[in-house]
Amino acid sequence: MTLLTLPTDEQRRLSFYLAMEEFAARNLPSRGYMGESFFFLWQVEPTVIFGRNQVIENEVNIDYCREHGIQFYRRKSGGGCVYADKSNVMMSYITHSDEVTTTFKEYMEMVTEMLRELGLPATSTQNNDVLIDGRKVSGNAFYHIPGYSIVHGTMLFDTDMQHMLSAITPPKQKLDKHGVESVRQRITLLKEHTSLSIEDFKQFAVKRLCDKEIKLTPDDVMCIETIEQDYLTPTFLYGKENVPL
Repeated sequence: MTLLTLPTDEQRRLSFYLAMEEFAARNLPSRGYMGESFFFLWQVEPTVIFGRNQVIENEVNIDYCREHGIQFYRRKSGGGCVYADKSNVMMSYITHSDEVTTTFKEYMEMVTEMLRELGLPATSTQNNDVLIDGRKVSGNAFYHIPGYSIVHGTMLFDTDMQHMLSAITPPKQKLDKHGVESVRQRITLLKEHTSLSIEDFKQFAVKRLCDKEIKLTPDDVMCIETIEQDYLTPTFLYGKENVPL
């Protein structure tokens, strides 16, 4: 699998990385990379990301996010609402496939096996989660464009738990379904199971999953920024023309 890297270490907002996934799927095959799979890791400042079909007001505590400087974006994949910050790792996988279900299963197995190689008792569920000792450490989602499947997910290495619990407002029935009273009881953090630092883990993941690298160019970055604009429109973000004040 081919690792994608950027020409600089400039901090980017979450919408940029979603656009980077699309760029890889739509542009790299025509450059001689047809049939290849791509992977990259990324981290963002405190941000909430919610699914394509979700109603933002039902999933995101907008007032809390604005008060605490937490950004929020909609993605094009389905699934639930996720909080991310610099203390956890986001993963993107782009592969040449129209078999979305099969591709997603392969990705889940790939992540689960990677954690097992660290000696962790990792398992996956039909709900798109990776578990350690029965508690969620990674949530994942996917979508498809012609010829390519895009999978992205979290790896909860560490996180600001107060922000996670306050910025997201999951339906009570979702918590009841898992027989728990709080989100914290459902999740675990990777740092609780390994002595690796977050940077050590990132290096391990890249070494374990990738055998080649493509460094994108400044022109590629400009193209990604153009794609990113689609994620920033009020119609896409809020599902309506007018932005709530």
